[in-house]
Amino acid sequence: MSVQSNSPSNNATKPSPAIAPGSERLEPRRIAVEVGRRDVDQRLAELVPGFDAPFFQAGLAGYSDAAMRIIARRHGCPFCVTEALLDRTLLAGGRGFVKADLGELHDNVPGGIEDHPLACQIMGSDPREMAASALKVAEQGKRGDKFYRKMAYPVDGLLPTTHVAERPHLRLPGGEQLGRFDPTEGLGDGSGDCGESCEEEIDAINSVDDGDARNEPLKPSNSNLSLARTSSGTIGTPFEVIDVNLACPVKKIKSKARGGHWLTEPAGAIELLKAVREAVPSSTVCTVKMRRSYDDTPEMAENFERIFDAAYSMGYSWATVHARTVEQKYVGPSRWTFLRDLVGRNPGKIIFGSGDVWEVDDIFRMIGYTGVAAVSVARGCIGNPWIFRQARQMMAGELATAPTVDEQREVLRQHFQLSLAVTRNFRHGEEHTSKLMRKFAIRFSTHHPRAEEVRQRMIAVGSTAAWVAVLEEFYGGGVGVM
Repeated sequence: MSVQSNSPSNNATKPSPAIAPGSERLEPRRIAVEVGRRDVDQRLAELVPGFDAPFFQAGLAGYSDAAMRIIARRHGCPFCVTEALLDRTLLAGGRGFVKADLGELHDNVPGGIEDHPLACQIMGSDPREMAASALKVAEQGKRGDKFYRKMAYPVDGLLPTTHVAERPHLRLPGGEQLGRFDPTEGLGDGSGDCGESCEEEIDAINSVDDGDARNEPLKPSNSNLSLARTSSGTIGTPFEVIDVNLACPVKKIKSKARGGHWLTEPAGAIELLKAVREAVPSSTVCTVKMRRSYDDTPEMAENFERIFDAAYSMGYSWATVHARTVEQKYVGPSRWTFLRDLVGRNPGKIIFGSGDVWEVDDIFRMIGYTGVAAVSVARGCIGNPWIFRQARQMMAGELATAPTVDEQREVLRQHFQLSLAVTRNFRHGEEHTSKLMRKFAIRFSTHHPRAEEVRQRMIAVGSTAAWVAVLEEFYGGGVGVM
């Protein structure tokens, strides 16, 4: 997800209640205490050690990088999901980090020992590409980029987009050129070096002067955040879960489905899920993110059921179901009634819920109303990591406390420091971080006693100096330049 403000069809709508008749009579504090007494579904703890509470941070495009995830974890979030990564972005790989139209690779690399447990969310249009990218994630790229591209683009048959004989260009979505990939070339020694046809072109595109930094962890002072690849090009810290995205309401690539568009093609969606599940080791936890339907027609409702049932039958551990349709995108209310009925029809399945969780009470309203095993917190946690602390407080029978100005300042300081670690290998990394933090700070400002003044000042921030000045004026201290 991305929060924007320049389109009538985006997700920047004001918080609105879900369609859940009778939920207003529920008592979130009572439900929270009951949930705290019975603990999280034991199957979750067995599948993903550390997943010890019935809520988690969703993947949010442009937001949920390692810095945001770690801040959430420091406030009680037990599990996080990366923003959606395209399979072709993962397969392009390379020493450089390459921008894609959905998320940036470097933002989604596990952020050291603090950033766990973590799910890598992937999406794409072709079963072979999805299978290869899922295996690369599961194995942390240990066989080298060329091996996984060979798996996705075999010599015999057709490539997903172009015939093998034409030596296709390897491109990212949007047409960004990465050079030519010849699937007839040998696999080499598996070191990750794919030669001039790809690696040098990637480096030229990025123009990142990283020197020897690629072999060293990126660590801000007083932090164990580590975002670097190893010298072989692999990522050193594993993901615990691979999550297949069949929910994102992105546009199609030409005539090919991806994300939520797969809900219109159940046979293709099932083939894709099967390819991923069969490609990765049986010990790897695979999950799926879905929307309740593509639209509200009976045909699309049947498609959902067909895909949903198939996922569990082939070994997917849980489904996170967003209670809006793909056609709705992020506008209008979600239907918790759908989630309640889905859980009722599938008593043995682990089902997570998503949609219209804006504040901590909504977490427990959704659990109490629908019976889901866990709640995906998306837009409700942008600029509000305290939602996870508050949830744990309520489960312990305590009052949920709002953040003090001092606590806000400390979180902003930590978030800025961690964000600098994420962008350290960028040119103008501090400038990039300042602009990135501006959109977070606008949301953080809602907790400040002078919220509108802070918001207006944050909107104008364009440099580290301006960012620090606002913190000093309104929060009683800056973050400094790390």
